[in-house]
Amino acid sequence: MRLGNELIWLPPAAILIAISFAAYLVRDVLRRDTGTPEMRAVSDVIYEGAIAFLRRQYTTIALLALATAVVIGVLVGSFAHAIEVKGVTPLQFGIETAIAFLIGALLSSVSGIIAMWTAVKSNVRVAAASRYGVDKALTVALRGGAVSGFLVVALSLFGVWGLFQAFKALHGNDIAAAPFLIIGLGFGASFVALFAQLGGGIYTKAADVGADLVGKVEQGIPEDDPRNPAVIADLVGDNVGDCAGRGADLFESTVAENIGAMILGVALYRATGSEAWILLPLVLASFGIVASLAGVLVARMKNTSELPMAALNRGFFTSAALSLLFLGLTTWLMLGASWLYFFGAGVVGLVNAVAFLLITQYYTEGIYRPVKSIIDSSRPGPATYIILGLSVVFESTALPVLAIAAALSSSFALGAATAGILSVTTAVAGLFGTAVATMGMLMPAAYILAMDTFGPIADNAGGIVEMSNAPDELRAGTDALDAAGNTTKALTKGYAVGSAALAAFLLFSAYLDKVEHIVRNQQAARGATAALIEAKVRAMRVVDLGQVPVFIGALMGAMLVFLFASLAIRAVGRAAEGMITEVRRQFRADPGIMAGTSKPDYRQAVDISTRAALQQMILPGVLALTMPVAVGVILGPTAAASMLMVGTITGILVALFMNNSGGAWDNAKKYVEMGGVLDENGVALCKGSECHDAAVVGDTVGDPFKDTAGPSLHVLIKLLATLTLVMAPLFIR
Repeated sequence: MRLGNELIWLPPAAILIAISFAAYLVRDVLRRDTGTPEMRAVSDVIYEGAIAFLRRQYTTIALLALATAVVIGVLVGSFAHAIEVKGVTPLQFGIETAIAFLIGALLSSVSGIIAMWTAVKSNVRVAAASRYGVDKALTVALRGGAVSGFLVVALSLFGVWGLFQAFKALHGNDIAAAPFLIIGLGFGASFVALFAQLGGGIYTKAADVGADLVGKVEQGIPEDDPRNPAVIADLVGDNVGDCAGRGADLFESTVAENIGAMILGVALYRATGSEAWILLPLVLASFGIVASLAGVLVARMKNTSELPMAALNRGFFTSAALSLLFLGLTTWLMLGASWLYFFGAGVVGLVNAVAFLLITQYYTEGIYRPVKSIIDSSRPGPATYIILGLSVVFESTALPVLAIAAALSSSFALGAATAGILSVTTAVAGLFGTAVATMGMLMPAAYILAMDTFGPIADNAGGIVEMSNAPDELRAGTDALDAAGNTTKALTKGYAVGSAALAAFLLFSAYLDKVEHIVRNQQAARGATAALIEAKVRAMRVVDLGQVPVFIGALMGAMLVFLFASLAIRAVGRAAEGMITEVRRQFRADPGIMAGTSKPDYRQAVDISTRAALQQMILPGVLALTMPVAVGVILGPTAAASMLMVGTITGILVALFMNNSGGAWDNAKKYVEMGGVLDENGVALCKGSECHDAAVVGDTVGDPFKDTAGPSLHVLIKLLATLTLVMAPLFIR
């Protein structure tokens, strides 16, 4: 028996499980010791700064979102003259798209705020737990990160499932129409994620660069030293960038990819009459929550000598193994005679997730050849350190691309093998195979986000230990967690790029499907013959780079990625200039800061980062929103498709380069600081040496790559897809 609509109860059940588990984790974390009064004082200042920034940032984003919703409603309502949903007027379609956009924007904002709040409430408790051992601190940090992981995934599932059910009921239970009506949800999520990631990334890296270059290099004081005026802004930035920004990013990833898979499932629903093809993504996401829950519970250090990364990896592989079991069960229950092929496609996605984590770990962990070669290059100075680092990270793009290529080709082939069983074309069946692979890769998303948020929580805990003048042995423990956190942040960024690559192909196919539906309805309304309609559809689905407008669209897509990255990095540079000037000014004006007899003005540094982030995030965000629409309106739907395709490919490569470079340089610097480089006499060249200065410079160069431009490119890739999906009616003439 093939189950379809009978399993629609699974998403709300999974949402309740996720929320209940997150509530348990919140209670578990909040009941733990908050440490010494000095630790609590530092944590309170971080919390105040993070809340103040988020309030200002999300007020700005809310105003931009409201204005964009009006534009969407007007434009889509005016141009949606040939849409898929029968009985829906263009104006109604525009209004419903705008409402879906606002809901997506709201839920994405809530996701970011939740991620930040849990992080700032967890960091002081991790610092306190480090007094009793690294194993205790790891448990608190991971559980704090898991709160945001489960709530973000629950909110994304709630948004897609809830709006799908609402629009289906509103339009006479038309299950095939509902996925097209909720596209605006994905665009709203991408819109907020872009500005949240940009603003948070600019904030955190402006503070980090200023703190490192003036404090560590010029003044020779430790990282997170309380004498550094920029240190509070740096710690605040870890929360508003790595936590709030990444929470919004992962929310929009799961939303956009679920909607894209549901749209591709519509063609199979029409061919077979089974609702399972549309509902499958929601059911797999529901089981993924349960699998991730088990991963969090088993991710504990077996003993004090075990590396933190080993415990975190154990949790991930537990989540992946359970996801595999649930994937097999779901496809067997829902997909009938074709289940084994689509189960294989889902396995491909899961294997791809593991491959991306292992590849990223290889290129960013200090125990492997790539980072070791960077560490060795620190002896001559910053130039060789940066040159070798660039060589390594250019190399690091090769294996991920091969993994993506293998995943797409094998999942498409597995799906295409079911064409005869389902009585559809190989293209339709093959594309759904890639959709199932994407869903398989996303199943452990809640655990992945928990690992991601673990990183900044551990980083903040180390800062609190340093600023509260705690014993050195505590800092050694939090440094071990911080090193693991650097790796997990790099791993999850690699995972985000991998899932974005599979999803981009999925969303690209969904865009072509939507264009096809619009053209069919448009031509049918004009009384065109069946032969003419098919000819028009074929023309729209062929993205011919030999056509000048299509080639121009491809060039624009590649150029957008580089220009966007340039603006994001320049924003960090400009903001960092102001931070460096302020930190130097305070050291010159008050010698008592270095002597420890007076306190620096932390609030001034926080204000500099806040103002710079809010000002500098607008231009790259507006560029990302306007260029795809301009290309589609001026050059047409196939030019927009080529821009989406080439922009995605370029964005994947540039994002991989930026994420891995920053992660590799950062971990290499930490290895140097721990005495991992010896001179000819066997003496460690650690803090204060020229070797260390070179490592700090390299780390500083990589900071805006891995924490601003790179993560923002993840969002840009999916924003291009959701934006073109929403605006497709404008491109059809």
